Amino acid sequence: MLQTISEWLWWEHLWLPVNVSWSDLEDREGRVYAKASQLYGALPCALCLLLVRYLFERYLATPLADVWGIRDRVRLTAEPNPILEKYFCSQGRVLSQVCQTLLENKASSCWPERRVQVWFRRRRNQERPGLRKRFCEASWRCVFYLFAFVGGVLALHDKPWFYNLKEVWAGFPKQSMLPSQYWYYLLEMGFYLSLLLSLTFDVKRKDFKEQVIHHIATLTLLSFSWISNYIRIGTLVMAIHDSSDILLEGAKVFNYAKWHQTANTMFVVFTVVFMVTRLVIFPFWLIHCTWVYPLDQFAPFFGYYFFNIMLLVLQVLHLYWAVLISRMVFKFIFSKLEGDDRSDEEEDDSDSPKEENHKLNHTNGSGVRGRANGH
Repeated sequence: MLQTISEWLWWEHLWLPVNVSWSDLEDREGRVYAKASQLYGALPCALCLLLVRYLFERYLATPLADVWGIRDRVRLTAEPNPILEKYFCSQGRVLSQVCQTLLENKASSCWPERRVQVWFRRRRNQERPGLRKRFCEASWRCVFYLFAFVGGVLALHDKPWFYNLKEVWAGFPKQSMLPSQYWYYLLEMGFYLSLLLSLTFDVKRKDFKEQVIHHIATLTLLSFSWISNYIRIGTLVMAIHDSSDILLEGAKVFNYAKWHQTANTMFVVFTVVFMVTRLVIFPFWLIHCTWVYPLDQFAPFFGYYFFNIMLLVLQVLHLYWAVLISRMVFKFIFSKLEGDDRSDEEEDDSDSPKEENHKLNHTNGSGVRGRANGH
């Protein structure tokens, strides 16, 4: 049975055009082709990147946060209450009016509605990451995207398909793999796999599900393009995405550091770059390149449709994030930008004027929000 599944999985008509077989993509005469077994290198690469990230955040980002005076807000902890804690962990983090009334009666005969509300706000705040964690995470991503984008440009700048998209399909699929393409792919796949592995302890946003879909779609797209030798277009897709992500994470870094003018400037530039690369170049250049040009050389096959569908999934996510960014731009123009439309920000957890004053006296800018995602 396993043999049958393996034969079906690696059926040539799924991955390759008609009249092309796996034997055509075997290394010979100095030509080297991508192999599925090379994808295993993404896992150790991801683990290495997680280690590098830990060292970066501890020995570079954290000291930088100290220099810039970035500190976490002092939080008021929720007082012990087993009944509310059980409900919080098992049922959810938001109380309906009915459940709230029931819990008030169960929790304590002297607990008013206001006290239950305050308890839930404080308990939710305890699980939210502090400003320093957000700063360290944004710093790491900014540095990586900068490194990856520069590496991608160096790998692409002298290639003919960087300037003429029809060259992407010249000689396809018998296109020899270049060392720069191998390392570029390995680095990007390792990074997105590391993001998937670290989702449980990274800063959670309101678009958490969309991020999971994005990371899985990206890894699927990169893996398929590698096996099917869609490497040339794959490198272009990666470079397009990294170009705006640098500015997004950079804007977050300066925003957390309260360099508001710099952050606002970077956000404006990010918005322009995002709209141009994700809503113009990506659909009208790259997807057009993968949808139209290949038909001049071979008939459509499963891999052709699958690859384009995955690109369209990414484009749907681009449209979703473009809506979030547009909302922020609207608020920014009309001076109403107070936070990220997808952020999970801390709530006011005070229940008396005295505690409110305590909160204000200990606030250190942790209300500074991140900005909309643009992966």
